[in-house]
Amino acid sequence: MYELGERNKIVVFTGPDGSGRKSVAEAVGQTFGMEKIVSFVTRSPRPGEVNGQDYHFITHEAYREMDKHGEFLESVEIDGNGYGIRSIDIENKLNLHDSAYLILNHEGANILKKIYGDKVIRLFIFADRRTVEERQTKLGLPEEVVVKHLSHYDSEMGYRSSCEHAFENYDLAQTTYEITNTLETYLQRDLVDKD
Repeated sequence: MYELGERNKIVVFTGPDGSGRKSVAEAVGQTFGMEKIVSFVTRSPRPGEVNGQDYHFITHEAYREMDKHGEFLESVEIDGNGYGIRSIDIENKLNLHDSAYLILNHEGANILKKIYGDKVIRLFIFADRRTVEERQTKLGLPEEVVVKHLSHYDSEMGYRSSCEHAFENYDLAQTTYEITNTLETYLQRDLVDKD
């Protein structure tokens, strides 16, 4: 396992599908110049997802092979698909930068927290059930995928109290601003005007 340095932080954006985790994470990542650690997944790309940017989309066989060789620091199965983060990707990003971010479900966030302790800052992003359903439908996700995601909504929401911080996300700019202010105390970049 990679030993994190004094200033290293891993920011994990978690919360229900449709909460806007990705949009918020990208906006906050851009504000702080933080690199994203891209997970591997065996499912097909959803509308608008880009291989190597959103996830590394690989076959079940390739995933099993990587898992067998112990490449994944964190590996979970959700709805029959494998999701994993390679240790080497965390190591490479944090060798070059003080901090990096990931977008994970509560299982993945929990695993990273257990491994890295207070170096991991979990930011729980959420919206009400109706809003997340509308957002996913607008994205063009098939109805069965939306239904599957909504079946996980309550268990994902139950993770909120375990996270270091939680943010309602109905306005991207406002949510990004609030998270930027919160992360400033951890990352100590002095980016935010305190007036």
